[in-house]
Amino acid sequence: MSSFGAGKTKEVIFSVEDGSVKMFLRGRPVPMMIPDELAPTYSLDTRSELPSCRLKLDLAIHPDMVTIATGQVAGTTKEGKPLPPHVRIWDSVSLSTLHVLGLGVFDRAVCCVGFSKSNGGNLLCAVDESNDHMLSVWDWAKETKVVDVKCSNEAVLVATFHPTDPTVLITCGKSHIYFWTLEGGSLSKRQGLFEKHEKPKYVLCVTFLEGGDVVTGDSGGNLYVWGKGGNRITQAVLGAHDGGVFGLCALRDGTLVSGGGRDRRVVLWGSDYSKLQEVEVPEDFGPVRTVAEGHGDTLYVGTTRNSILQGSVHTGFSLLVQGHVEELWGLATHPSRAQFVTCGQDKLVHLWSSDSHQPLWSRIIEDPARSAGFHPSGSVLAVGTVTGRWLLLDTETHDLVAIHTDGNEQISVVSFSPDGAYLAVGSHDNLVYVYTVDQGGRKVSRLGKCSGHSSFITHLDWAQDSSCFVTNSGDYEILYWDPATCKQITSADAVRNMEWATATCVLGFGVFGIWSEGADGTDINAVARSHDGKLLASADDFGKVHLFSYPCCQPRALSHKYGGHSSHVTNVAFLWDDSMALTTGGKDTSVLQWRVV
Repeated sequence: MSSFGAGKTKEVIFSVEDGSVKMFLRGRPVPMMIPDELAPTYSLDTRSELPSCRLKLDLAIHPDMVTIATGQVAGTTKEGKPLPPHVRIWDSVSLSTLHVLGLGVFDRAVCCVGFSKSNGGNLLCAVDESNDHMLSVWDWAKETKVVDVKCSNEAVLVATFHPTDPTVLITCGKSHIYFWTLEGGSLSKRQGLFEKHEKPKYVLCVTFLEGGDVVTGDSGGNLYVWGKGGNRITQAVLGAHDGGVFGLCALRDGTLVSGGGRDRRVVLWGSDYSKLQEVEVPEDFGPVRTVAEGHGDTLYVGTTRNSILQGSVHTGFSLLVQGHVEELWGLATHPSRAQFVTCGQDKLVHLWSSDSHQPLWSRIIEDPARSAGFHPSGSVLAVGTVTGRWLLLDTETHDLVAIHTDGNEQISVVSFSPDGAYLAVGSHDNLVYVYTVDQGGRKVSRLGKCSGHSSFITHLDWAQDSSCFVTNSGDYEILYWDPATCKQITSADAVRNMEWATATCVLGFGVFGIWSEGADGTDINAVARSHDGKLLASADDFGKVHLFSYPCCQPRALSHKYGGHSSHVTNVAFLWDDSMALTTGGKDTSVLQWRVV
């Protein structure tokens, strides 16, 4: 018997007699069986190999729009140290940070940032969330502050430089707009006067017209025109929108486009502010938040539901990018095509093409979704929800094939057997419900339920020959099941040498090297083995994706580590041909596509 680790907390224990390895999570032993072919040569002291492949984030970004500034909120590091708010300047292609500004200068958070548009864009303005909402201007390449000044004791929503005059800035927000002049290292401000016009609760957006006028949109649905260089309203379009005006864009031909929140309308205004045309954005895409001009008469519209639409006010808009808007856990890859499904808390199910990065279809379902799995034919998709309901959808027509309910807790995993004869449904009620499957996944009937876990089901893998499946639970148990009888398989030797069709269980001999020393058993949310059996990817609570060699059966195995998500990574999967890995994010609600190189 040899053990690994120091002192009393033996991290991993290897027993030659049993042919097993025991690891500990939160003091609980997790025993794992070693396959006979590996047992004679297995040693805990063997060094793990780094995988020969790497992941590269597969991002499409306009070549001219390379440098990006983001304002960060105060936070804490993984070690629990405070992380002050700051501005990060980064390269949108390599995702590497170029500059960090204002550590120790900003208070609470940075709420607005904007590059100067002229003079090569060498200045950056920023406003923080302190009581005085400090406005500062930076020479960002030198990481030096040029000037700072108290902006307003009310919330600030926009800070922007004039497009052609780098000495002019505008800030606006709750009940105010200020016109700033930057001269000789100091900022002077003039307050915008609303005079006879109603003072809006919020000035939400601002744009500059070619002649020098400034136009603002506000929460009352009004457009106000501020004469060139002045702080007075020279023209007003009252009730331009029903509800707030969130987006404004001055077009090259001298016309103006505005975008509404509550009314979801995009309106084209003539140079005399007469309404020329309008179009409504479909309700599914949500209220308009921003409008931008593209080539020709193309416009881009960003919405609150993480959608980007492309089109014009003449032709209407079509979907360019659609995303999720809430926590995202469900992910499944198509068995034979460059397609995958995501589903989440927002009740949206998207089938994506990994080639075009576009949804092939999207469907709203009645309950927040948690899990997904394709039938081996690819023609039917199972989706598990948080209420105990689960659905079968036709992947071509996205029609509902069937709807079933098992328990009233979240369905954490839905998985068809490799031969397509069974469907296993793992629930937070500690049970796995087993169905027999006919007609290529279109007809299912309940065979029974597997009971034996003392905590909720987290992950499930089928044997290659569909003769059994293995489950993990919330209290770090590994149990094996016979689907035909729904009985637990208690003989170690019956499953020791089983070939598994997938490796999504985070506990097991083939994957235990993913766990770092002293890991809490909830740190890793998901793992996936590549279909060629050579790579293992993991998704963790720290926003990281790790890539290991498979099998990953040495303690604390070596990995390549990748950042990209801004919060916990909830799931990971490989495309059918292993050309890409996909990951989903929790708070960032995003889907990232990684090229395997």
